[in-house]
Amino acid sequence: MKKITSLLALSLSLALLLASCTTDAAESPRTAPTGSPPDIRTAVVERFLEYISHDTTSDPGSDTSPSTSEQMDFAKLLYEECKAIGLSDVSISEYGVVMATLPANTDGDFPVLGFISHVDTSAEASGANITPQIVENYDGGDIALNETMTLSPDEFPAMMNYIGQTLITTSGDTLLGTDDKSGIAEILTAMEYLINSPEIPHGKIRIAFTPDEEIGRGTENFDVEAFGADFAFTVDGGPIGELEYENFNAANATIEITGRSIHPGRAKGIMVNSSLIAAEIAMALPPDETPATTEGYEGFYHMTGIDGDVSKTTMGVLVRSFDTDDFEARKSFVTGLVDALNEKYGLGTIALDMNDLYYNMVEMVDPKIIDFAMAAYAEAGVEADIVPIRGGTDGARLSFMGLPCPNIFTGGHNIHGPYEFIPVESMVKAVDVIVSLSRMATALD
Repeated sequence: MKKITSLLALSLSLALLLASCTTDAAESPRTAPTGSPPDIRTAVVERFLEYISHDTTSDPGSDTSPSTSEQMDFAKLLYEECKAIGLSDVSISEYGVVMATLPANTDGDFPVLGFISHVDTSAEASGANITPQIVENYDGGDIALNETMTLSPDEFPAMMNYIGQTLITTSGDTLLGTDDKSGIAEILTAMEYLINSPEIPHGKIRIAFTPDEEIGRGTENFDVEAFGADFAFTVDGGPIGELEYENFNAANATIEITGRSIHPGRAKGIMVNSSLIAAEIAMALPPDETPATTEGYEGFYHMTGIDGDVSKTTMGVLVRSFDTDDFEARKSFVTGLVDALNEKYGLGTIALDMNDLYYNMVEMVDPKIIDFAMAAYAEAGVEADIVPIRGGTDGARLSFMGLPCPNIFTGGHNIHGPYEFIPVESMVKAVDVIVSLSRMATALD
């Protein structure tokens, strides 16, 4: 198997790739040939609506893998579907990781390309009994989700980008599940399209569906060697056009403060109030460096909670930064703050447990992979919008595990909550991009 290091050491013929970009942005999606689904649009929507009917909310309090049995049930469904549409080497691990292969249909020493999505949905909103609404020919106005909730462009102006399109929304009682049921639907629709379109050349393609991405455990049982791709794309992004290959460096800090409780009437010079020390720490964090005050490439400190009383208080702080030096400086700030307060209140008053979670994948993704992706976007009639991921991604962890893995869009908006929606036309374009990436990989030297 050709390794990515040798692949990317050779030149990427972008002129050839761009010359093959014949799909205009205003054109309708390709029509599937005889023998394939009626069209990509029907296939991807039907899959998505079926998938979101399954509750696959992950559980951060579980110590099993996957964290819920429902995820394993859904993984088994995907396993059977992969076999049914004609993929080969279909497998499901004891941890609920599904892998499958679309064999090459043309000769050549091409790189093995991968596509990955996750089966779980966020616990931030219910993923059970999802009742989607389909709004055809959206007119730019408010959409009533239920009797009390409205999806409005006044609050979500991006809706105005989709006038005349078909939107799938929630009923206001649950999330929708575009993160990442839409990615799964788009990958499998693209694979089925290629299986039924033998005239489209492609090399070997590997796909995978993983559990527990939403709780940061999506790659802990992912076998990169068994997957066998030279590079891959997670299909787990947001609005149409997003292309992401930068993410936060991330650390989580747990701060435990031990106080001394005594009757407040006799407390002078004796009481140490751990809750007040926690408040002192919170106030020492820069107020203009929080999630609510930052955007783009700006890092932050995020206090996730304080729980305690006079005797014992625990607080959580997230440290995030795109820049490695700034990341280290932010961690040092937290450490220095704890050290200073221990000196003030007595050694051992405050215990700090801070661990790195993941790192910025930009250093692991060769720019030529991004050039390749942008050429595929262009062929599919999609304008690439390169944005940083203000969070983590399975692709980041996989990149550091030896599988370079940037992220492409699914089309979803307002994920993890009842205002979530997805334009059908964006889902179709995501399928088009996956097909273009698959075809154009045969032009890579």
